[in-house]
Amino acid sequence: MSPIVTVEHIGKSFKGLRALHDVSFTVEPGEVLGIIGPNGAGKTTLFNCMAGMFPPSTGTVHYEGQDVTGWSDARLARAGMVRTFQLMRPFGSMTVLENVAVAAAARGESEKEAEEEGWEILQRVGLSQYATRTSKDLPTAGLKRLELARALALHPRVLMLDEVLAGLVPTERQPVIDLLLSIRDEGATLLFVEHVMAAVMALSDRVLVLNQGEMLAFGTPEEVVANPDVIEAYLGDEVTDADAH
Repeated sequence: MSPIVTVEHIGKSFKGLRALHDVSFTVEPGEVLGIIGPNGAGKTTLFNCMAGMFPPSTGTVHYEGQDVTGWSDARLARAGMVRTFQLMRPFGSMTVLENVAVAAAARGESEKEAEEEGWEILQRVGLSQYATRTSKDLPTAGLKRLELARALALHPRVLMLDEVLAGLVPTERQPVIDLLLSIRDEGATLLFVEHVMAAVMALSDRVLVLNQGEMLAFGTPEEVVANPDVIEAYLGDEVTDADAH
């Protein structure tokens, strides 16, 4: 089986500042890939290069065997490669249902079809009770679910999630993790940037570790958390805390 995503030698510089350098990896269909690293490691920049927010300075991105380097985010989303954002950007004056229906309509559905699908997705993500409220009235946990709902309305084959658990208290995290697992079980491929290591361990088939814009490690969750370089660069405090308990 061929990889669904292939990243080869991706690099990105901003006015001489190197944010990414020579990052290469593959993602298999149906895989869950966790991406971790310290703040400023280049994780969101990598997502932006892959998802068409801006072109990489070097390297290529292939999706389903096609070179999609430099494609716009809208074109990639229509093709099934969809990302969410750490900083949610809903249409604040629209209702929660309208936010999801707009995404469904972007795939060419009629207004009625888009609204019906919007209702189904809101029920799935646990937001149906907020359907007629404006999105700006949602709490952080609701906004996270709305961001995910809008992505699901695009029928992603590859779903890229940027810190989907950030800002959630522990009791709010498990329902989101369960939802992501159900999306995976339906055949979607997931890539997610995350700092919550319990979620990374629970969700990931493999983990990519970035540090200062370069790949530090790539392997199973167990391999990564046992890697001395990863412990030193990123996991030191968490490993120490775990040992203390």
